[in-house]
Parts: sequence; structure tokens; C-alpha cells
Amino acid sequence: VQLQASGGGLVQPGGSLRLSCAASGSISRINIMGWYRQAPGKKRELVATITSGSSTNYADSVKGRFTISRDSAKNTVYLQMNSLKPEDTAVYYCNLNFYSGSYWGQGTQVTVSS
Repeated sequence: VQLQASGGGLVQPGGSLRLSCAASGSISRINIMGWYRQAPGKKRELVATITSGSSTNYADSVKGRFTISRDSAKNTVYLQMNSLKPEDTAVYYCNLNFYSGSYWGQGTQVTVSS
């Protein structure tokens, strides 16, 4: 199983970015896809997850600003990030969980700065 993330970059405070992550390989239809982030000097933390049944879960810090979605036919998960703040600056990692294990993408840098 491989995950390829894209869409990071530099954006001004208040701006928007959309991250994508495509998974390939032998993947169960029943799974959870998600996004995590790690800022310099901090632990990796949950941003949002979405199940194969489209149930979602968000960190309190991003509720109302970020939206996670998925295209199960393409094994792709998206993270729409609006009203970005400097504290959202981090490396964002996509994650895929199903019965055979937990898999991570390579990470994509998001920098929010004026």
C-alpha cells in the first residue's frame, strides 16, 4: 500500500488550500482515511478522519474551517482548509487504516504566513 499526498504550499493567513492523498495497492473497502499534522517541536496530531461510510471526526482546532472528504472509488482523501491561521503551519500526513495495518503518506508542507 502506498499513499501519495499533494497540495501543500505557502498561503497567507485567511487563505485556503486543498490537500489530496491517493492510496494505491491492495486496500480493504472498509477503512478509515485521515489527515494528521506535525509542527516543528511538537507531536503529530490528528486533524480529521473519515470512514468508508463517510463518518467524519475533526480536531477541535479545525472544526468549522477544515472539511475532509473522500472518493472511495479512487481511494483518495481530500482536506479542504479554509480560514488558515499561522498555527496551522505544519507538515500534513495522510493516513489509511484497515485490517492489515496503518499506512502513511510522505507528508506535505503547509505554511501559513504573511
